Amino acid sequence: MTVLSVADISLSFGDRQILERISFSLAENDRVGLIGVNGCGKSTLLKVIIGELEPDEGQIYISRDKTVGILRQDSAFTLDDTLGYNALEQMYGAFPELLAAEAELRELEERMQHSSELSLAKQYDEKNTRFIRDGGLEFRGRCASTLLKMGFDEESMRRPLHTLSGGQRTRLALARQLSREPDILLLDEPTNHLDIETMLFLENYLAQYRKSVLVISHDRYFLDRVTSKTLVLEYGRARMYNGNYTASIEQRRIDREIAEKHYQNQQKEIARQEAYIAQQRAWNRERNIIAAESRLKLLAKMERLERPREAPKSIRLSFSKSHDSGNEVLHVKRLAMAFGGKKLFHGIEFLLKKKERMFIVGPNGCGKSTLLKLILGKLTPTEGRVESGYNVEIGYYDQENQNLSPDNTVLDELWNAYPQKTETEIRNTLALFRFIGEDVYREVGVLSGGERARLTLAKLILSEMNLLVLDEPTNHLDIDSREALEGALAAFDGTILAVSHDRYFMDKLATRVYAIHPGDTFEGDGLDYPVTRVGHGYSEYLEWKQKREGNAASAPTPQAAPISDNKAQYLARKASEAEARKEKARRERLTKEAAALERELEEIEAELFGSAATDYTRAAELDARKTEAEERLLEIYEIIGV
Repeated sequence: MTVLSVADISLSFGDRQILERISFSLAENDRVGLIGVNGCGKSTLLKVIIGELEPDEGQIYISRDKTVGILRQDSAFTLDDTLGYNALEQMYGAFPELLAAEAELRELEERMQHSSELSLAKQYDEKNTRFIRDGGLEFRGRCASTLLKMGFDEESMRRPLHTLSGGQRTRLALARQLSREPDILLLDEPTNHLDIETMLFLENYLAQYRKSVLVISHDRYFLDRVTSKTLVLEYGRARMYNGNYTASIEQRRIDREIAEKHYQNQQKEIARQEAYIAQQRAWNRERNIIAAESRLKLLAKMERLERPREAPKSIRLSFSKSHDSGNEVLHVKRLAMAFGGKKLFHGIEFLLKKKERMFIVGPNGCGKSTLLKLILGKLTPTEGRVESGYNVEIGYYDQENQNLSPDNTVLDELWNAYPQKTETEIRNTLALFRFIGEDVYREVGVLSGGERARLTLAKLILSEMNLLVLDEPTNHLDIDSREALEGALAAFDGTILAVSHDRYFMDKLATRVYAIHPGDTFEGDGLDYPVTRVGHGYSEYLEWKQKREGNAASAPTPQAAPISDNKAQYLARKASEAEARKEKARRERLTKEAAALERELEEIEAELFGSAATDYTRAAELDARKTEAEERLLEIYEIIGV
């Protein structure tokens, strides 16, 4: 059943066409990833769907009685303080109808204490029944449970709203939407500011969500895990593909090749016909003139194909290095930090050497960004010190882009930072980051998150540095820009210290992973892991971490005394051994079933993108089978702990 239909939507701002005849539909249980370069109109499309923007033409249809929830990129900064003083109250504020019903019931209770009218009791009974039916007894518990899963402990749930970090506010805004379980869930970059554990929870939640999801994301792992369809927005037009992000890449490549081949074949046919017409006219006999006119009419009736446009160009990056640093770039010695009476971390210690690429990981709120600010001298530690090596020049990327002036134009923002450069040099640099033509005169304050990130990177590459300190550099960047940044950092001949939650990004670049885990070790809160497989940095660290935790959980216990031969102990031991054998057999059966399901999914996907690509009836059957197999596979993975 279709729950959302977008029909021929077009929208322009002035003479700039943003959306051009966009059409697609969302069925129940669809999980669609909306992708495209920064500034292509993805967030604008969501605003049109929810009615915030009026399209120039076209219609939006939402099924009757279907609820819509939306998480915006700026939801963290637009939380309504009147809805609650802290995170828990904000969650309750997501259920205004239940709060109002509670207030009505309390009022009726007070009136019933001072009156014996039977009508009040009847009214109370009706309202209370409706309140219970609508989840009035469970919604507060559900709110607290959702916050716990989003990384809030009891203390942070009750802290004043203004004391929450940007990441916590983002998670709170997301939790508000998830707790209501809308029929159509619209998410704009939901993984920004999420730590990896919370991201995994969100992936599992959305992968099993029984309603419809339309999500804008540039996180490749997230899209592959969550989505079953991909909506690609390019040059104002949209096209839907079956399959997740990785599956859509090949389909998009094939589509471009087919479109280019059809265009070239038509151009050859047009050239052949025009040559024939010219030849007939050259002969200039009556029958030749008639033949030429006939061919001209055929050409006039031909529906001309547009030349397929190339994929939007990604930004081009190349970091310059001023001069070589010493071999020891940064020495962090027994660093500790506390705010007020609350300890953030202690005992952080590492030596960063020349050309290393160290990534700092850990849950939100553990102090990763604070550690970078201590290293940069923006904050003073409560204990320890930071020593820079010889000839170290630092370039810093701030995840909040706080060093941008909103009243500046894009051109002035970069030129003010480097006044010694010519206008041509500044414009050429901006062009590398897709700021072309009139774009350079736009004010910084109206730029999207992705455009602000690109401008900050443009400022960074012009600085001459040999140590890059990066705080969430891929946030707000589109996929092509992330890949360009990965390539530039891989080629950078200096040293990198970065905080990131982008697993793909860390896999490509990390040579060391430093994990902050408060309370994890006796000496300090940090674990330093040197990567041995280049290109598998984070994956290798994760394998090591899981193995380490598994070894700790299965550490040998002191040898028990030999079991005596009394009957009770003998029977208990036999029962335990039998139970262990049953569990082992059960896990083996589930493992075999999982392998069979994985093979079945491969076969389904092969058919979906092969013989069933144009057979919509067969594709729908396969899609239903695929969903059923994926759900069963997830159940098995949960049981066997994959």
